[in-house]
Amino acid sequence: MALFFALSPLVIVGFGAMLLMLAEAFSKRRGGLALGATIILLTGAVFSAAVWLYGIEGIEDAKLVAPWLTLDRFTLFFDALLCLGGALAAMLAGGYLPEHKMDRGEFYSLILFATFGAMMLAASGDALTLFLGLETMSIGAYAMTAFRRGSPRSAEGALKYFLLGSFGAAILLYGFALLYGATGHTDLAGIGAALKAGAAKSPMVIAALVLVLSGLVFKVSGVPFHAWTPDAYEGAPTPATTYMAVAVKSGAFAMMLRVLLTSFGDPMSTSWSAGWPPVLAMIAVLTMTVANLIAGRQESVKRMLAYSSIAHAGYLLVGVVATIRAPGEAVASVLFYLLTYTVSTAGAFGALILCGSRGAEAVSYEDLSGIGRRHPAAGLAFGLFLVSLAGVPPTAGFFGKWFVFKAAIDGGFYWLTIIAFVNSVIGAYYYLRVLVYMYMREPAAGAPVAVPMRSGYVAAALLVSAVLVLVLGIDPGKSLDIALSAAARLGG
Repeated sequence: MALFFALSPLVIVGFGAMLLMLAEAFSKRRGGLALGATIILLTGAVFSAAVWLYGIEGIEDAKLVAPWLTLDRFTLFFDALLCLGGALAAMLAGGYLPEHKMDRGEFYSLILFATFGAMMLAASGDALTLFLGLETMSIGAYAMTAFRRGSPRSAEGALKYFLLGSFGAAILLYGFALLYGATGHTDLAGIGAALKAGAAKSPMVIAALVLVLSGLVFKVSGVPFHAWTPDAYEGAPTPATTYMAVAVKSGAFAMMLRVLLTSFGDPMSTSWSAGWPPVLAMIAVLTMTVANLIAGRQESVKRMLAYSSIAHAGYLLVGVVATIRAPGEAVASVLFYLLTYTVSTAGAFGALILCGSRGAEAVSYEDLSGIGRRHPAAGLAFGLFLVSLAGVPPTAGFFGKWFVFKAAIDGGFYWLTIIAFVNSVIGAYYYLRVLVYMYMREPAAGAPVAVPMRSGYVAAALLVSAVLVLVLGIDPGKSLDIALSAAARLGG
């Protein structure tokens, strides 16, 4: 029972996914599936908090699943975060899918199974379970991307995502195969111990590091492995885009932190002259800069938010680089950033959903012209989340960037912090551009006008996101302490 309690977040989501799939198959009514998925995911988050409060360190039976699954506070933090992101996406789907005549129940099962895979990914202490979690999460995301069956754009985005995702996963798996050949281990801790004992100097290990790092960067949408992201985000139904932007990205960063700090935490792999930090630093710079420059030229708001997601991956990579000199603080800053990013991004996509209805969707900047005056509630919601993504105080997004930049400065990465700050200022342009259209422009004569939809699910998701954005911005200390506790033993 103790082991069952320690695994309860994963068990709840996994069994919940199967029960929901059976309910969808045998029930003719689809109205309750969104609510069911939301309840399952929020229950998973509640049990994550319960295990945290009880103290995972005091559950000796939790070690029975090691090294395949690592049950620690880092895992519990991501369990709660992934369940929160999945629940917000499920609520948005509960309003969006019926409105746009796509209310097929398998969408909610896909969210649950993908979340189960992401939770397994965050807990993985072995390359085998890591790959299983990665594929479970990815297959669900591929299917959700192609959910709009009659749309060529959706099919194109899903195909690109599937093909490039398969290559990325294969590269990652090949890297772990080389690590197994060089060290004789598939568990991450065993690989790390072998590299610290001297195996890091092997040419096979260096090749493995290049392959693993390439696979990890692809999964977090870092430049130059980002090309799939805008097409997949734009083609997918907006709730699926929301899920990919928050849950898939969080799971990918959990995997990156676990692998780099546990397996590649030896002095040679983390050295600035021959390790992964300088490579990741340059990727961070490219990711921030390229994404921000391209985002400012987009006419589609959804595509702009896709490039915005890539830019935020760049800011997060700054925190990952800083872990080599300020490990606890830097990891905690990445975790806190992911929390603020999740609620801000889910809210932004939710507000975009709210701003349009069937046949009168809000897609481009022009579609949003004057909506802040015609529909103040929708405009206010969108404005709040965009301001948070831009990093304006006192919203959650400001402190997310503040703690990441502080960790980089404490680690001595002044030049990287300056570049990230300049990019953050550049990024504010395209967020504020949306506000200009909403409040200072009127639709052109004869142009289509977006008409906001009405949905209790969407309104509830926006309310939850808005409350968290404000609470995390006004009082970030408690959440940061939780992130510090989650980061304390990672890689140790």
